[in-house]
Amino acid sequence: MSWIILVISGVLEAVWATALGKSDGFSKVGPTLVFIPSLLASMAGLAYAMRDLPTGTAYAVWVGIGAALTVVYAMVTGAEASSLLKVVFLMMIVGGVVGLKLSH
Repeated sequence: MSWIILVISGVLEAVWATALGKSDGFSKVGPTLVFIPSLLASMAGLAYAMRDLPTGTAYAVWVGIGAALTVVYAMVTGAEASSLLKVVFLMMIVGGVVGLKLSH
């Protein structure tokens, strides 16, 4: 169950990171209202997962999922340019996350 919660928390990390960027320094209400609960839920899920998983592994997986999804979302929406190298390096992050799960 901890792994499922951790993955959901990683997805929520991408949500709050994207909302933070769109909040324009918390001056836009909509993204700010998305940021706050998604941040709290993401952190709570990470804390829950860390009860059963090693801190380093849990944190690396959480950050990896959040970072990869944030970049993918930005590339899909056109906010960030995509390239073959970016996709290759994102796949390396995903591979690292999967490797951490398999080695646990």
